[in-house]
Amino acid sequence: MVSFKSFALLTAFASLAAAVPVRREVPQEHSHESILRKVRTSLNLNNPDKIQDPVFSLLGDAAAKTGAGSITDLACFQQAVADQAFTNAKAAGDVDGQVNALIFRAIERNTGGVGVKSALCTQTAKNPEIAALTQHQDPASDGAAATNKAITLELAKQIAAVGGDPLDALKSGTFAPGSKSDNTGKGNSCDDENDAEGCIFTQNLLVEDATEDEIKAAVAGVSAGASATSTEDCAEESDDASTETCAPPSSTVTVTVTPAPTARR
Repeated sequence: MVSFKSFALLTAFASLAAAVPVRREVPQEHSHESILRKVRTSLNLNNPDKIQDPVFSLLGDAAAKTGAGSITDLACFQQAVADQAFTNAKAAGDVDGQVNALIFRAIERNTGGVGVKSALCTQTAKNPEIAALTQHQDPASDGAAATNKAITLELAKQIAAVGGDPLDALKSGTFAPGSKSDNTGKGNSCDDENDAEGCIFTQNLLVEDATEDEIKAAVAGVSAGASATSTEDCAEESDDASTETCAPPSSTVTVTVTPAPTARR
């Protein structure tokens, strides 16, 4: 029997299919399905904004707003999902949940066509680990290679700081660049909700933004468990907000990174 929630999601997606303009980048919101599912689990532990599902935050604005709950700044929808999922995972002592929330924040969001950049969020996340990140941009967009590499290296630092494997940052990568003249919007993406791992991994479509050596160099000096206190906790712990501030993340102890053959594709 189809649950009411499943029916509502199916109905929403069906109505959006007719509403979204034809010329757009081919949907890819399920390309990193394993990460999406883990973030969904963390978000559902406490979802004060009544977000319908994390997948909506990876859609273009027209589609995203139907599942955004009380989130009104759609450029910050993806950040809001990652921020709350990270908060919930941290409260539960779930390092894997924190890592997946971080990766989710860095995943590329759907846009209106091949080579089109998604808008950046201008709000500050509660958790500085999330605030340090932004989403990947379409690989065919101007400057994407450098931008996406920088995002991946920063993601590796944040993952290391919470005690995860920094090489997992490579999972946030996107596809090979498509052609800006492709009016079909097909690009080189994939989208399969039924692929539990994620079609970008199982179909070997992931383009890694950095080498393992570059990841190791980026996290040298980052200590596990040294992530900064959230801005919310800082406010609670400070008796005088005008004179006391939270310290930035520590980065003084070296982390040893041991690549795992099965950690990524």
